[in-house]
Amino acid sequence: MKKSKFKAMVLSCIDPRFQHIVHNHLLKKKLIGKYSAFTIAGAAVGVTHNKFKQWHKTFYDNLETSIQLHKIEKLIIINHKDCGAAKIANGKKEFTSANEKKIHKESFSKIKKQIKKKFPKLKVELNLISLDSKITKF
Repeated sequence: MKKSKFKAMVLSCIDPRFQHIVHNHLLKKKLIGKYSAFTIAGAAVGVTHNKFKQWHKTFYDNLETSIQLHKIEKLIIINHKDCGAAKIANGKKEFTSANEKKIHKESFSKIKKQIKKKFPKLKVELNLISLDSKITKF
């Protein structure tokens, strides 16, 4: 089988403040034109947290389609700090940086487990953007 020219699906958030950072990150990784995009509120938070349950199937259907059509080998997840979806997931509790970090960590852990179960060959890369545009790998 011929190797695919497409490399990944990128799961990122809808927040307008971070679009250019995500784009520049993918540009640096030489992925422009080589990935499918799934952009949803909260990125991994939106596709794992119970508050957004109706969205989960849509994400996995799209991921499966990208695997079939584009023969991707990796899911690149890019969450960010000061996330509105994380605030919603946090509920009525005070939204502290510790609470937010816990929400991101849980979403990363949950999505990694789900991907391993549903698509065992798919690699997963986890990233978190801070407000000063730094990207940390998890």
